[in-house]
Amino acid sequence: MTTAAAILGELGLASAPAVEPARPVPLPARTAVAELAWAGVSAASAAAAALAGAPSVRLDPDRIALAYASEKRLLVDGEHPEAFAALSGFFRAADGWVRTHGNYPHHAAALRRGLGLGDSALRDDVAAALQRLPAAAAAERVTGAGGLCVVVRAEDPARDARLRTEPLIDVRSIGAAPASPRLAGSADAPLRGIRILDLTRVIAGPVGTRTLALLGAEVLRIDPPGIPEIAAQHLDTGHGKRSALLNLSAPADRARFDELLRTADVVALGYRATSLARLGLSPDALIRRRPGLVVAQHTAWADPDRRGFDSLVQAACGIAVIEGAADAPGVLPAQALDHTTGYLLAAGVMAALARRAAEGGSWLVATSLRRVAAELLGMPRTAAPPASTPIDPAPHVQEFDVAGSRVTTVGPAVGYAGGPTAFAAPRPWGGDRAAWLDR
Repeated sequence: MTTAAAILGELGLASAPAVEPARPVPLPARTAVAELAWAGVSAASAAAAALAGAPSVRLDPDRIALAYASEKRLLVDGEHPEAFAALSGFFRAADGWVRTHGNYPHHAAALRRGLGLGDSALRDDVAAALQRLPAAAAAERVTGAGGLCVVVRAEDPARDARLRTEPLIDVRSIGAAPASPRLAGSADAPLRGIRILDLTRVIAGPVGTRTLALLGAEVLRIDPPGIPEIAAQHLDTGHGKRSALLNLSAPADRARFDELLRTADVVALGYRATSLARLGLSPDALIRRRPGLVVAQHTAWADPDRRGFDSLVQAACGIAVIEGAADAPGVLPAQALDHTTGYLLAAGVMAALARRAAEGGSWLVATSLRRVAAELLGMPRTAAPPASTPIDPAPHVQEFDVAGSRVTTVGPAVGYAGGPTAFAAPRPWGGDRAAWLDR
C-alpha cells in the first residue's frame, strides 16, 4: 500500500516526520482514494516540515476530503460554478462507452469538428453522433481533430504493474550547477525567497504550485493571452499566486520571460512536450539557460504529447468501470489523480530544492496522472464504497474579496507544527505584471 513514509523514502526524505490517520479520510469509493489522498497530502506536509525543522505533521481528514473535492465547495458571489461543461462526460457509443472533455471552448470546438457537427451543436447532438459510432472509432475521430475522447475500458493489471516499477515521483539531477543554499525561510514560510514560474493550468500543476505558495514561495503564473483560463478553476487553485499573460512567440514577451527565468528557482510545466519544445521550454532547454533550475513537469498519460485530464484517465485505465455499475461507468468522489499529482509535485520540488542546496545541480521532478492511477489500482479495494460521512465545511473554508466578487474556497490541507494554516487570496487571472517582487 502507498504510504507517506514510502513516498518520502523514494524522495530521499526518510527522516521527515510523517503521521498515520486516526480515522479515514471521508472520500468513499471502492478504490483506496482515502488512503491515496492521505499519503499525498502527508508527503507534502512532511517535506515542508523537514525544511521548516518542524517536529510533527498535523493533518485533518475532513479538510483533506474537502480540499480534494474543492470545486464542489467553491462559491463565487454565493453561486456554485459548474465543474464540467455540457460537452464533458460519459456518452454511449455503438458498442460501449466513451468519455469526452470539452470544458475549454477550443476543446469543445474540436470535439464537434471531429464528429462532423456544427459550431452550435449541443449535448444531445453530440450524444446522437457518438451513439452511431463504435467507441474506438469515435475516440480516434475526435482525437484526430484535436479534441479529447477516450474509450471507457477495464483495467489492465499487467500494464499497471509495469507502471508501478517506475518511481511514483521521479526526482533526478539533469545537469551540473553550484550548490545554491537559498532555503532561508521561517518555520511558517520555509520557501520564502524561492521564485517559481508556473506554466500549468487546470488542477494538478496549480494545486502543486498553490501548495508551494502557501509555504512562502513567490509564484508567478504565466499564461498565453489567447487561451483564457476558466475563471472558477483559477479561483479554486490560484491562492497566493500572481498571474500574468505573455505571448512567448512575440519577441518582447519572450525577452521578458527570459529575464524572469534568469533568477527563477523553479519552473513548473504542464503543457505538451511538443508545444514546450517549440517555444524552447523543454527541461533541457531551460536548464541550459538557467543552470541550477528545478523543473517540475507532469503529464496526463506519461506520454508527453497526449492530451488528457483526470476524468479521461479514470475512464481509460479502468477506474470508471470499478467505480461504476452494470449499466454505466462511475467516477471517483474527487479529481483524486489531479490532486494527488499536485501534492506529489510539491513534495518533489521541496526534495529537489533541499538537494540543490546541499549538492548543487539542476533537477527534474516528474510524474503523471496515469502513474498515480496505477498506484491507486494497485492498492486494496472494497466491493462497495463505505458509507458517506457528513462533513461540516464551516471550520474549513475561507472567504476572499477578489476584484469585487465574494469568493469562498476550502482552506489548505497541508499542515505541520508551526506551519501556515490559511491561504492568501487568489488574484484575477492574467491581471498582474510579469515581474518578480523585490526580495
